[in-house]
Amino acid sequence: MKGVLLVNLGSPDSTKTNDVRDYLDEFLMDERVIDLPKWLRTFLVKGIILKTRPKKSAKAYRKIWWKEGSPLIVLSKRLQNKVQKNVSVPVELSMRYGNPSIEDGLNALNKLGVDNVFIIPLYPQHAMATTETIMVLAEELKNKYFPKMRFTSLPSFYNHPDYIRVLANTIQEFLKGKNFEHLLFSYHGIPERHIKKSDITQSHCKIDGKCCFMESPAHAYCYKHQCEMTSLKVAEYLELKPNTYSTIFQSRVSIIGQWLRPYTDKTIEAFAKNGAKELAIATPSFVSDCLETLEEIGMEATEDFKDNGGKHLHVIPCINDRDDWVKVLSRWIDEWALNKSV
Repeated sequence: MKGVLLVNLGSPDSTKTNDVRDYLDEFLMDERVIDLPKWLRTFLVKGIILKTRPKKSAKAYRKIWWKEGSPLIVLSKRLQNKVQKNVSVPVELSMRYGNPSIEDGLNALNKLGVDNVFIIPLYPQHAMATTETIMVLAEELKNKYFPKMRFTSLPSFYNHPDYIRVLANTIQEFLKGKNFEHLLFSYHGIPERHIKKSDITQSHCKIDGKCCFMESPAHAYCYKHQCEMTSLKVAEYLELKPNTYSTIFQSRVSIIGQWLRPYTDKTIEAFAKNGAKELAIATPSFVSDCLETLEEIGMEATEDFKDNGGKHLHVIPCINDRDDWVKVLSRWIDEWALNKSV
């Protein structure tokens, strides 16, 4: 029997500092998030980061928390429920970190008699800290608890025409009637060394602004290339003129090495100081609105833009549970269930 497991990043169980600490502990101790030797990762996470960050992050979560709970969890559940109504196979939802866990999702499918699982990481672009860590954990759980299960995973869909259309329409609809001078595509940052570790050629990725636009098998697993291509494809769909949009990266943790640039906060500040009054910003590495989109961009970045002379930062929502996105996901699931390529 076939079934589907949607997997998103995750969220703390509540805005209490202890719950946030537990969530950050699980997240940051993942060797594919902070890819340092375990002793050093443990020292940084448990000895430094978890001493101060949980309290600060809990305060940030409280700013964006909904009555129903974490926005990311609520929106993911809405997406799951809508997709389930459109497909004939069971659909479960899991989070890589926090609850409901991937083990919970696989166990729920197993109880229904599912032995053939289509895992859909809700990330358009491939990265060690997103799609890769999901599949690694899923395999570990399969070997330990569900040895008869078979897995298929949805490939990165960063440039899939269906996804590009949904994302572009989201942007276009939100910005209709609004004036803006430049469109920013802000993606979650990752350490530059992750790009080189994911380079299957071990030679192509130079992070020099050129290699992302040169043909290479490395692009199948290159996060930066896939971000650049998402921006480019959406810009083409929207018929944007050159130099009217940019690709930037947010949410860096500077104590663990050099991260992808240009940085979102520095870019927004520079635009404001150079006289820009109206900017638009989309966050295409996130399928669901979350702390990074609602607080980091919707609140912090908006305030920084105004403090430096800007007037309006138009923050475009994620694709969340839009009907056209639901239709796309449902069609991909149906094609998989019928043994067709997605």
